This record gives sequence, C-alpha cells and structure tokens, in this order.
Amino acid sequence: MRSIGYLLIGIFFGIVMFKSEAASWFRIYEMFQFQSFHMYGIIGSALVLGVIGVQIIKRKNLKSFFGQRITFIPKEKSFSRYMYGGIIFGLGWALAGACPGPIFTLIGAGFMPILIVFAGSLLGTFIYGLLRKKLPH
Repeated sequence: MRSIGYLLIGIFFGIVMFKSEAASWFRIYEMFQFQSFHMYGIIGSALVLGVIGVQIIKRKNLKSFFGQRITFIPKEKSFSRYMYGGIIFGLGWALAGACPGPIFTLIGAGFMPILIVFAGSLLGTFIYGLLRKKLPH
C-alpha cells in the first residue's frame, strides 16, 4: 500500500517538473548562461519552502504519515565535502542538462536519448560506491 502512495507522489512530482519546464534542457542551459531567472526562481522557492517546512516540523514535533517521530540528524560540517560534491554535481548537471529528478521525468515523457544520461548516472553512482572510502566524508 505504501508503494502506491510513493508512486502517486512521484507521478505528481514528474508532472509538476515537466509542466513547470524544470526538466527542460533549454531552461537548464539558460540558467547556466545566466540568461533567465526561471530556474533560479524554482530552485529558490523550493529552498524557501524546504526551510519553512523543516522549521514547522521541528517546532510542532510533527510525525510522519505512519505515526513515527520525524528526527533530523545533524551532519558533520566540512567545507571540502560540500565544495567537491557541489562542483561534481554541478558539472554533471551542466553537461547532461538534467539532475536526477528530471532524468526520470524526461524518460516518462518519452525522451529516449535521456536513457544515455540515466546510464551515465548509474555508472557514476557505481564509481562513487567504489571510491567512497577514499573521498572526504
């Protein structure tokens, strides 16, 4: 039963990504060329909503749909970990024209060349798994 809920949320997310043009390679290209505010507006509003949502969860001690307490485990703060990860993620995003969410959205919308990007993301994840112990965490 949980899987159906996750599937419906994923379908809704994909529709929103596609209709808002957040999955559009041209919009992503415009963003990296600093030609349009569209993607920065989407990312910025998602960030603001995320911060507000986390604060509401923390202050009201809200529980999940399944009645479990939601906890936030603090992460170790390290400049290099976020800088290297952000650079690698950003370069991959700029080269592929898609981050993980839009990859699945574009596959669902029938853009088959994105399967090459999907295969590359799986390969990158596999390589990360091999190198994980040697990377700063």
